[in-house]
Order: sequence, then C-alpha cells, then structure tokens
Amino acid sequence: MLPSRGRLLRGVGLLVRLGLAAIWLVSGVLKVSDPGQTYLAVQAYDILPDSLIGVVATALPLVEIVLGLLLLFGVATRITAVASAALLVVFIAGVAQSWARGLTIDCGCFGGGGEVKPGETAYPEELARDIGFLALAVWLWVRPDTPLSIDGWLRRGRGETRSETHQAEPAERNDESRKDPSGRSGADGEEAASTAGGR
Repeated sequence: MLPSRGRLLRGVGLLVRLGLAAIWLVSGVLKVSDPGQTYLAVQAYDILPDSLIGVVATALPLVEIVLGLLLLFGVATRITAVASAALLVVFIAGVAQSWARGLTIDCGCFGGGGEVKPGETAYPEELARDIGFLALAVWLWVRPDTPLSIDGWLRRGRGETRSETHQAEPAERNDESRKDPSGRSGADGEEAASTAGGR
C-alpha cells in the first residue's frame, strides 16, 4: 500500500532536514579544525575590514555547527530554516560578487578557501550548489513539520494536555449542573433526601 501524500511529504522533510543538518555540521567542523585557513578564506573575499575578518572567521563555523545541531534534533525548525536561508543568501552574494569583480578565489565553503590560480575557480558550480542548499532551507521554512523531531514531540505533548483539559471540563460542568439551589451536588442532595425520608 502506497503511503499517503502527507506521510510522503513528511518523509521527504525528514531527509531534507537531516541533509541540511549534515551540510552545516560538516562545513562548520572543517572550518573549526583549520582556523588559519578559514581566516584566509574570509579575507580572500575582500569585503570586510581587517578588524572584522577574525571575528567572522571565528563566529561563522560556530554558527554553522549550531544550525546543524538544531536541524539534527529538529528544534525550532522553521526559525532555523529561515536563519539557514539568510546565511546561504549571504554566501551566494559573496561568491557572485567575487566572480563579478574578477577575483580568483575558492569559496572555502567546506574548508580550504583563499586565492587560487585564474583557471582553478569554480564559481558556477559553487553558486549552483549553494542555490540547491537554499532550496532545502526554503522547503523546511514552508514545511517545518518533520518526523523524529523535538518540535513534533513538544506539539504532541501540548495537544495531549489540551485534550485532557477539554475532557475534564464537561465532567466539571455535569457536576455543577447536578447541584441543587443550596449548592449541594446531586449526590449530596439525594443522600440528604433519603435521610430525611428515613426519619
């Protein structure tokens, strides 16, 4: 039996989420493992003042790792997808401006980076790859509900709590409706009546 469309989309969403998580984690870990090269990669874009190059080279891998961990566990998936999309747009703009200005650099997206020989640039491939990653982030932005996520478990927990509250309310209303004018419940009133009759 073929799975329903909703289950199929949730399955695709899980693959997208884990795939984007892996991309961020690999990218961040490779950058952290070689901070000197990451510094050179950021410097090669020739955009930032010298005072900010070290800050960005240090913060960027950490941001990527945090995004990867949030996606891996499915925490705040929509917000993380928006942040991922924003960061990927920055990467795409950085590569595009380097190409337009005639710089000869490697993007350093997965470690490495820095200046390369004129015939060794790969701007079209780098842009196509980042646009593909952006498509993954947009998918999660639109459809953040995925299986095996902390978001899903929290939603189910809140749903069960609301369900228990709704079930308790009718019982309380029924008990209230059984009270007589003196404020006693129906059961108390019946007991009082039977006592009075016995006398």
